[in-house]
This record gives sequence, structure tokens and C-alpha cells, in this order.
Amino acid sequence: MQFEPVIGLEIHAQLATQSKIFCSCSTQFGKPPNESTCPVCLGLPGALPVLNRRVVEFAIRLGLATHSTIRLDSQFARKNYFYPDLPKAYQISQFDRPICENGWLDIEVEGQTRRIRITRIHMEEDAGKLVHAGSDRLAGSKYSLVDYNRAGIALCEIVSKPDIRTGREASEYASEIRRTVRYLGVSDGNMQEGSLRCDVNISVRKGPNAPFGTKVEIKNMNSFSAIQKACDYEIARQIEVYENGGEIFQETRLWDEAKQLTKSMRLKE
Repeated sequence: MQFEPVIGLEIHAQLATQSKIFCSCSTQFGKPPNESTCPVCLGLPGALPVLNRRVVEFAIRLGLATHSTIRLDSQFARKNYFYPDLPKAYQISQFDRPICENGWLDIEVEGQTRRIRITRIHMEEDAGKLVHAGSDRLAGSKYSLVDYNRAGIALCEIVSKPDIRTGREASEYASEIRRTVRYLGVSDGNMQEGSLRCDVNISVRKGPNAPFGTKVEIKNMNSFSAIQKACDYEIARQIEVYENGGEIFQETRLWDEAKQLTKSMRLKE
């Protein structure tokens, strides 16, 4: 049976503002841990956020460049989750009324032009950074440290439609997003410093007209080659599971660069 991959990308671009999205703390990379913090980005009682005007301008600039509709009544919401990197226990993000909607971006792959639709672009704050002692993940680590310098840094999340069909297309689309944000001056797109981060939602279905299969999300990809290789590996893995009569679970997986494979991190609720 001929399976068809279905891929959508969520790209987080750190905006090139001098201060964070809701406070005046510096966004300079590489400062000592927890130096760029204040009562607002630490979520202390009584601290009130004030929106950085430059963030809105950058989001609109990105929306116009991707042929998106710019909303005049966008709204922030609280995304609740309990994890040490989030001092307020919720992230200020946008949900049902994002600032940009229904855009598109053209990419060229092997001489063919493909149009990738963009569902939304929304503004949000970043979380802090956890460092797991003795391990690259929580499992196996004796203790964890948290650095809140990144908490509250302004992001634009660019969410594509599931229009991508190969790992090469996914890599080219992410690369085109980086070229766009750099050209606009809204982000430096430096993946090594985490200024551009990409999550891939991927599934396979039994033919181009079949319903979508169960998707998994792949995190921890810091290069365009990793995006392509992770997609190619996950496509092959899911097809093999289906051909052997198995079941794909909706879960978050990590890309292991050293072993060149994806591995399960946690199930999605």
C-alpha cells in the first residue's frame, strides 16, 4: 500500500527586540543565569505586564510578508501548564484570536514550486531554560537547574497547515522562514542560540484521499538537516508500524542526533 506523509511545522522565531515582551529586561544572549529577570518575568505577585509595542510591529511585518490577514482585535490568553521553567505556571500566548491568520509561503524543491499555507502567526512569551545535571533530559538526571533569563523573551510562532509531504520540503520551508525573518529584520534566526526553533507534527495516511493518521510531534531539532532526517526517519518508522499491524500513539518524540533516530518522550493527552 502506498502511504502518504502529512507534515506541518510550528516554528518559533525569537524577535530581535532589545527588551522582553512584557517588561524592560534585556534580551542579550549569554548573560549569567537569572541576571535578566524582574518581578514581571518571574511572575511575582502584583507585577503587571505591559506589552512591548515593537513586538506587535514585528508580528505585523511578518504577517504582511507571508500574505496573512492582520487582525485588528487580536487577544492574549493563558496557556496553563505546571513545569519549573514557567514561573507563573501559565504562558501568555494567543489562542483563538491570533494577530495574523491564513497566509502562505512558496518554496522551491527540485525545480517545483510548492505553496505551504500558514494557519496563524501569534505572539507569545518564551519559557525559561532547564539544565538537567548529568543528562540531556529529565530522566537520568540527579537534579535540575533553571535559568529564567529567557523567560518572557518575545516570540512569534508560525504554524503551517499540514501541506508538507517530504522531509526535504519541511527543511526547505523552515529555511525559507529563516530567510524571511532575517530579511525583515525581525529575528536573527540563529538556531544555535535557540532564536529559531522548530517542532514537526507528522503522520502518514493510506493514500492522498484517506483521513489523516495519528500524528506525533518531534522536538529538539536545531538544524535544517536534522529536520529533514527526523522527518524521513519518522515517516519510515510509522509506515513500518502500520505494515506490521501496530498502532501509532499520539506522543511527543525527540530527535537523537547521535543515533539518528526519534525516541519517545511523553504521550500527549
